[in-house]
Amino acid sequence: MIDVQNVRKEFDGFAALGGATLTVPNGAVYGLVGPNGAGKSTLIRHITGIYRQDAGEITVDGEAVFENPSAKARIASIPDDWYYFLQSDVRDMMRFYRGFYPKFNMERYEKFKEVFSIDEKRTIRRLSKGMQKQVAFWLAMCTMPDYLVLDEPVDGLDPVMRRQVWSLILNDVAERGTTVLVSSHNLRELEDVCDHVGIMDHGKVLLQRSLEELQGGTVKVQMVPSGEDVALPEELEILHRSATGRVQTLIVRGSAEEVTARLSVLQPLLLEALPLSLEEIFIYELGGVDYAVKDIVL
Repeated sequence: MIDVQNVRKEFDGFAALGGATLTVPNGAVYGLVGPNGAGKSTLIRHITGIYRQDAGEITVDGEAVFENPSAKARIASIPDDWYYFLQSDVRDMMRFYRGFYPKFNMERYEKFKEVFSIDEKRTIRRLSKGMQKQVAFWLAMCTMPDYLVLDEPVDGLDPVMRRQVWSLILNDVAERGTTVLVSSHNLRELEDVCDHVGIMDHGKVLLQRSLEELQGGTVKVQMVPSGEDVALPEELEILHRSATGRVQTLIVRGSAEEVTARLSVLQPLLLEALPLSLEEIFIYELGGVDYAVKDIVL
């Protein structure tokens, strides 16, 4: 389990993390989402032992990671701004990885040649961005990690390879119990692969729940009132309200059954509850209309 408790970090007086708390259960695929500058990459660098926190505690299975080679040997990371020796070829980098990861699996390395179809003897600098990212996955997954930490992992990959990579990752989750922490702005993709989600903003994790709980705790309702200026029940926690003609759209905190039951007393002409996507949950949990797209007239 990855356990982050009240972690704080400042850079030249700027609070990048302001008391972040996060828990990733063993065997979970945990999606960490948030706007640009929320502190996601900074938090990931702490979890992988690159940064030392100013305050708070970070442990993986009860062990601190910073300056702990045995703990780091169980973690494979693909950062958004990862670095390779550009003059090296794939086999050079493989040997480099083997020096740090005692469980590096050469049998898997050979099998993955068929998946990634990249010439091992081509230097890294002669590979495209997408091919370099494939090499990153190829080598990282051969380390046989207990924890896989990913920051914008499939950026630069074509749709077929994205699907292939996620298939390999989820297979390791199912068969080896690998725990995955992934940060991405592609919320539609995360919705397909994650079972837990944390929403981060301004250096803090605002909420973290299973995806099922998150989607079950907020509902979109479309309603046509039976009359004009119908007052909504005061007990409803409405995150957002808009109207197109007579059709009103409400984003309401609560289960679909609970919300529709409370609204049905108004005897609307139409009442329909719709599931919220992860992207919609993200927008309204972060402040609703303030985070929505704004129309600018030039």
